[in-house]
Amino acid sequence: MPLDVPSYAFALPDGVDPPALVSFLGTRFDVVSEAAEPLTVTVVDTADRRLREAGVDLSLHGSRAAATLVMREQAGSAPLTAPAGRHRRWLVEDLPDGPLRDHLAPIVEMRALLPLARVRAEVQPLQVRNSDRKTVVRLRLTTHAALVDDGEAVPLTPRLEVAGVLGYPRPLDRLVMVLTTESGLADAPASLADEAIAAAGGDPEGIRSKVRVTLRPDQRTDKAAVAVLRDLAGMVEANLPGTLADLDTEFLHDLRVAVRRSRSVLRELSDAFPAEPLARQREALKWIQSITGPTRDLDVQLLDWGHLLAGVPAERHAALAPVHTLLERHRSSALRTLTRELRGSKFTGTWAAYRAFLDGRLGPARDRPDAKRPIAEVAGGRIAKVYKRMVKAGRAIDDSSPPDDLHDLRKRGKELRYLLEFFGGLWPTDVVKPMVKSLKGLQDVLGTHQDREVQAHNMRDLADDLAGEVGGPEALLVLGVLIDQLEAEQHAARAGFAERFAAFASDDQRKLVARTFS
Repeated sequence: MPLDVPSYAFALPDGVDPPALVSFLGTRFDVVSEAAEPLTVTVVDTADRRLREAGVDLSLHGSRAAATLVMREQAGSAPLTAPAGRHRRWLVEDLPDGPLRDHLAPIVEMRALLPLARVRAEVQPLQVRNSDRKTVVRLRLTTHAALVDDGEAVPLTPRLEVAGVLGYPRPLDRLVMVLTTESGLADAPASLADEAIAAAGGDPEGIRSKVRVTLRPDQRTDKAAVAVLRDLAGMVEANLPGTLADLDTEFLHDLRVAVRRSRSVLRELSDAFPAEPLARQREALKWIQSITGPTRDLDVQLLDWGHLLAGVPAERHAALAPVHTLLERHRSSALRTLTRELRGSKFTGTWAAYRAFLDGRLGPARDRPDAKRPIAEVAGGRIAKVYKRMVKAGRAIDDSSPPDDLHDLRKRGKELRYLLEFFGGLWPTDVVKPMVKSLKGLQDVLGTHQDREVQAHNMRDLADDLAGEVGGPEALLVLGVLIDQLEAEQHAARAGFAERFAAFASDDQRKLVARTFS
C-alpha cells in the first residue's frame, strides 16, 4: 500500500468490546472478517528511542531462528522488512543491505537497536467493501498483552488500525466519522510500543541524556544542586548495564558525560556543600572519569575511522587495515580493564558512598555559605564569572599560544555549558538560547582542535606495535598520511577559533551577560 494513503489508529476505550465493535460495524457497512492471527512481536528501538522520535515503529517478528525486522512509518503503511539474523542487538552494520538499512542508518547512527518489550497480539484483519464488492477500506483489530520478565501477561489497550485504499476517499471518511461519533473511539493516546514498554516497567521515552528537574529561582542552592546531582546519578546508573554489556559506544559516552556534569556541579556550587565530604566525592568522581577515559578515546578513534579514510586515496585504504585491527585490539583490552573496574569492589563502594552523600544530611548551613542562598543568585553569579574568565582567557590566545591554552578554554566552556543547561531555565529563553548557540560554536572548534591533537598523538603511539604486525611496515607509510590529515584539521580548527570567539565575546553578548546574570 502506498505510504501516502491516509491511515488512522484508534484506541478502544474501556467498555467497548472488540467483537461487539465488529458486529456494530457490520450493521453499517459491508464488513468482511478474516480469521484472527496470533502473533508475538518484540518492540525494537535504540536505548534513547531515536526511532520513536523519528516517527518510526520497528518490531521483530518470528522465531529467533527465522526472525524478521519489520519497520512502519505510520499505521497501515507498507512495511519494510529484513532478516534479523542471530544478534543480541543490531548495529547498522549488522543489518543486511537494502531499503530498511538505508532508512534506519541516518536515524540510528552509532546506537544499537535493542529489544525493549515483548507483546503477544491477536490480529483480526477486516475489509469494508462497496456495492461492487471491492475493498475500499482495510482495518486491523488487535488485542495485545505485554509479556513481562516473570511470565505475566499485562493487558494493553485494544487498537483499531484503519487504512484507506487509493481512489476511495469517501468510504474512509464515512467510516472514520462513524468510529469517532457513534462508536466512541478516540485517537490512540500513545503508541503500542510506548504502552508495552511502560507495562514492562521501562520508560517509554528511553534513557535520558538531559537533566529533567524543575527548579524555582528562590529555591535553596543546596536543594537545587542535590536534585540535579541525583538526576545525573540516575543517568550513570541507567547507562552502566549497557556499558558493561558493550551494547554500543553511547552508553559509555553518556555515563562519562553524566559523571563530568556531576563534577561540574560540585565544583561550581562547592560552597553549598560541606568541605571535607565534598573533596572526597569530587576525588571519587574524578577517579571514575579516569578509568572510563581510555576506552572512550579508542571509541572516538574507531567512530571517526570512516572520516579519516576519506582523506586517504582509495587505493591505499587496504594498507591501513592493520591500523584498524590494532585499534580494535587495544579497544578490546581497554574495555576488559574497564569492565573489571566497574564490576569491582572499589567502584561499587565508591558509588554507594557517593549516593549516600547525596541522600544524607549535608550538615549545618553555617558551614556552607551558599546553602540557603537562592539558586538563581548563586548560579547567575557563577555563569557571569565563568563567562568573564573565558573572555579574558580567549583574548589572550594568539597564534603563538600552546594547545593547552585552547584546551583549558574548552574545559571552562564545558563548565559554562553545564551551568546553562541545568540552570538556564531560570532566565528568559531569548537571553539564554543565543548565548548557548555562540558557546556551542566556540566549543565545536575547540573540541575539534583537542580531539585531533589527541588522535594524532594516539596514532603515533601505534607505530611500535604496528611494526610487528602483518602488513605493518606498509601501514606505517600510509599512517603518516592519516596523521597529516589530523594535524591539518587541528590547524583548520585553530584558524576558525578567532571568528567563533568573536561571536561569543562580542560587546552585545558581554553586556547581555552582565545585565542578566551578575
